[in-house]
Amino acid sequence: MTLLFDDTKKLEKALGEEAASVLIGILEKQNEEAKQELATKQDLRELELRLKHDLTVRMGALLAATVAVIAALKVFG
Repeated sequence: MTLLFDDTKKLEKALGEEAASVLIGILEKQNEEAKQELATKQDLRELELRLKHDLTVRMGALLAATVAVIAALKVFG
């Protein structure tokens, strides 16, 4: 968040230049930290791809286990 010039001047008038500068710095730092916590569309796409990959691997493992059980039943059954 970048404060508008008018907002900065209002803060300076109300608090004094030094206190306003400190407050503006704190607000801008908090804004930057908040932005880092936001997920972008790219973040969501990557998450979706990872989940699909994990699901594919698990389904493949389940299929392999099922085939092994069926083969074992045929051999020993």
